[in-house]
Amino acid sequence: MKHAFLAVIGLIVISWLGSLVGLDYLFGVVFPYLAFAIFLGGFIYRVTNWAKSPVPFRIPTTSGQGKSLDWVKQDKLDCPATFWQVVGRMILEVFVFRSLFKNTKAEIHDGPKLVYGSSKWLWLFGLAFHYCFLIIVLRHMRLFLNPVPAFIGQIEFFDGLFQIGVPVLYQTDLIFVGAVTFLFLRRVLIPQVKYISFAADYFPLFLIFAIAATGILMRYFFRVDIVSIKQLTVGLATFSPAISGDIGSIFYIHVFLVSALLAYFPFSKLMHLGGVFLSPTRNLANNNRMVRHVNPWNDPNIKPHSYAAYEDEFRQFMADADIPLEKELPPEPEPEPAAEEAPAADAAAETPKPAAEEAPAADAAAETPAEKE
Repeated sequence: MKHAFLAVIGLIVISWLGSLVGLDYLFGVVFPYLAFAIFLGGFIYRVTNWAKSPVPFRIPTTSGQGKSLDWVKQDKLDCPATFWQVVGRMILEVFVFRSLFKNTKAEIHDGPKLVYGSSKWLWLFGLAFHYCFLIIVLRHMRLFLNPVPAFIGQIEFFDGLFQIGVPVLYQTDLIFVGAVTFLFLRRVLIPQVKYISFAADYFPLFLIFAIAATGILMRYFFRVDIVSIKQLTVGLATFSPAISGDIGSIFYIHVFLVSALLAYFPFSKLMHLGGVFLSPTRNLANNNRMVRHVNPWNDPNIKPHSYAAYEDEFRQFMADADIPLEKELPPEPEPEPAAEEAPAADAAAETPKPAAEEAPAADAAAETPAEKE
């Protein structure tokens, strides 16, 4: 966290010193163009790289009843089985963060007991953060477009409906700062989240907070030349930038921080903006029981080996290991009665006779007829 904070402070100091020594064109024109080129190129690269990655398995994340028998009610949003059900799920995911809304937290209480509870605060502040960010970006389009579209004026009207003083105080500015503060405190105060948080998690929060702070300071506290800013931003949009007048250091700090965020965006966790559409856990239908999916990486020379054939091959070993079998071992044949008497007869035949009994017979066989007479 400390390194992320110091990095943002370093960006502020660099842009402030640059504006003091007369590097207005560098921070007002060169860096914004360079940052936008990095953002656009990096975004396209990351998305195309994800799109080219093979997805050999259907791995949608489900949390409801899948399509089964006709009389079993299917949860079409949490366990989609068709293309249009997936579209409905993605719409809710993108616009209302449905999976985050269903998120729960686990806590250990006395007993010990593991208790699951609602975790709606993260969903609420996350939704507020993203929508306020969107509205602020749309409001800033006024600076780049001439003439200004009517819908931007409508957004500004409703955003400043509760006007307090002059200039108009926008509600989204306050909500945005509050949401960023909540997301930061959550990472600091919750031990489990703090344990898994790294500089890559803190740096975007500090950077976005600094952008919001400099924007609020520039609008409500520090005087800037809005006409010169409008001329510069329209020139950036039409590729004919021109800097005239003394805009103010706070503007160049703000623009440099925004440029840093744009350049950092494609290579950070913020790329979930594009990655959510290419996530196989979200954009695939759970139709494994209806459609056979063949792994494109399978070697065609390897023949399929069914479970029945596998069990036939290893049934004895599985039985010895007490693994449940779909087809039991055949019963062993009962031994025949003759097979039981045979060993006794063989033992009797193999019993040697005493030497005293064998000697007379041998002597008798050795006598000649003449000796007998």
